[in-house]
Amino acid sequence: MRQDKMALVGFMQASNTSDFPGSWLHPDSRSDFLTADYFQEIARTLERGKFHAGFFDDRLALPDMHGGSHKHAVSAGVRAVKLDVATVLAVMSTVTKHLGLGATYSTTYYHPFHIARVFQTLDNMSGGRIAWNVVTSLNDSEAQNMGQEALPAHDSRYDVADEIMEAIFGLWNSWDYDALIVDKETRQFADPEKVHRVDYNGKHVKTKGPLTVPRSPQGNPVILQAGESQRGEEFAARWAEMVFTVAPTKEAGAKKYTHFKQLIDAAGRDRNHCKILPLLKFVVGKTQSEAEDKKALIDSLVTEEASLSLLSEITNFDFAKKTIDEPFTQEDLDAMTGGQSFVQRVVDARPNPTPRDFMEVTGRGTFQGAWVGTGADIADRMTDWFADDACDGFVVAASHVPAGYADFVDQVVPELQKREVFQTEYAGTTLRENLGLPLNTHVK
Repeated sequence: MRQDKMALVGFMQASNTSDFPGSWLHPDSRSDFLTADYFQEIARTLERGKFHAGFFDDRLALPDMHGGSHKHAVSAGVRAVKLDVATVLAVMSTVTKHLGLGATYSTTYYHPFHIARVFQTLDNMSGGRIAWNVVTSLNDSEAQNMGQEALPAHDSRYDVADEIMEAIFGLWNSWDYDALIVDKETRQFADPEKVHRVDYNGKHVKTKGPLTVPRSPQGNPVILQAGESQRGEEFAARWAEMVFTVAPTKEAGAKKYTHFKQLIDAAGRDRNHCKILPLLKFVVGKTQSEAEDKKALIDSLVTEEASLSLLSEITNFDFAKKTIDEPFTQEDLDAMTGGQSFVQRVVDARPNPTPRDFMEVTGRGTFQGAWVGTGADIADRMTDWFADDACDGFVVAASHVPAGYADFVDQVVPELQKREVFQTEYAGTTLRENLGLPLNTHVK
């Protein structure tokens, strides 16, 4: 049996929905998603359950790829609202003391100085509890909102991202840990020899430095990443401290776990300094029958239109160009420039796939693949994955919020604690302390 404890991270949307686009229709969903209290209740619930962190997925456009229009997304509430994730994190940090908080920011559209300053400021304001989910973005709608015509090519986005990471760590490292003095008697604020220019000059990125924000209690934010293409995996192995994955079975999870740990070894890093966290969707009830009834209600909120809309969004391809059972041509598949590993997963399962095949294989827009059962049943399954090295913990997605997280905290977490695989108290005050990570895995 492993001696460490599993990590739990809540998967959040700064949106009118959870990850499940029909969640706003659920009778137990709150509808005041434009208020601070809505997100603060999520934060309080996750902290009550001793979750290590919660992080926000994000897009820089509402779903408008399907049929070339945003109207269906607005009418049906398909993630039609996307708030600024950094602002929401700040609001959530004020009502928590231990919970880590992560936000998605794109390296394709934000300058490294801006990213470094935003996240280091949040890290200081929260007492060292911030994580950054690094993405390179997905579709042309995001590009057009940010002043570009189209999404840059896949591998080139990661080439730029590598430089941005180098520049950001240069900026974060521009203040030594003991640079601040703040001595009123000697009138010395900081040691100038311990604050450094960066002068980063890459092929794609330049920044002078120093950063205008000193070190936080955890040094700098924790890095989260979810790249699943070969280039994305290489990027994650170099930079990530938490890796968000998708695995339909324990066997697939164990294979991916071993693969990622080997990539981290090859990158010259300590494999224990990166947590591999597969997605866990759940529906929990006090009995199996109750859980199945809850799942039936969730399934009744699924619409084909929402699924096709989100498939168009992630693939950067308009699924309205095909009827539901019309196969995509190879030219169509080649034109799907967003979510390339996502597309490949479908092609591997269903050669010559149709839109319906994409819906069935990926479950996009549904709550497909959820673990349905009692708290003890779900905890047993989680413990089995963890004990057999299929994961270091889980990214937990609720079908509706905040009540879905409360169900998990009240019914699953106590069972995990009873099995002694999950923490009963926080190890420290910073996210790094609670995850068992060093101050800075990329320090010079």
